[in-house]
Amino acid sequence: MKNRAVFFMSFTALFAAIICIGCFIKIPLGVIPIVLQNVLCVLTGALLGGFAGAAPTAVFLVAGLLGLPVYSGGTSGLAVWLGPTGGFLPGYLLGALVAGLIAGKPGVEEKKITAARVVRLTLGIIAGMIVLYIPGVIRFAYWAGAAGKVPANKTALAYTMAACVLPFIPGDLIKIVVAVPVALRLRPVVAQYLYSDPSSFGGTE
Repeated sequence: MKNRAVFFMSFTALFAAIICIGCFIKIPLGVIPIVLQNVLCVLTGALLGGFAGAAPTAVFLVAGLLGLPVYSGGTSGLAVWLGPTGGFLPGYLLGALVAGLIAGKPGVEEKKITAARVVRLTLGIIAGMIVLYIPGVIRFAYWAGAAGKVPANKTALAYTMAACVLPFIPGDLIKIVVAVPVALRLRPVVAQYLYSDPSSFGGTE
């Protein structure tokens, strides 16, 4: 049991660090660059599975609240949460949680890739990438309406979708295509350390 706790904390810290590093990574693709933080949160959720999948994202969010420059563009602090795009931060946690719950706890038997596992993992990652937008859209639409940013011929929701969602769909599709095979390959590795017989690592329950 002690080994499992150590491995879980190690994986959580590692994945949280990867998510934090993602704030500095942008892949130029046309007018709107592809950023990686959202898919990294969802991917770590799918890798660890269940409620545990949200732990690295929670660590990342707390680190930013404490002042570490780990949010998009190297920002941090409560001001980011209160800004127009602040809703996407809790959305990252929601996306990671949903992906983890759908993907389920990883198992060493997943070394054998089956159609059912591919479908379940794909659905988990897609669902995670979709639901992470919900808090962000709600927050941005409220801000846009209150700040008078919505054009007269549009609703706040339509304006928000055009500004914060639709331009990023192509990039998100690319992320999903990459994330699924990565998760399929890494989940058995995670399971080997977190859920296999601890005696294989020289430990005891």
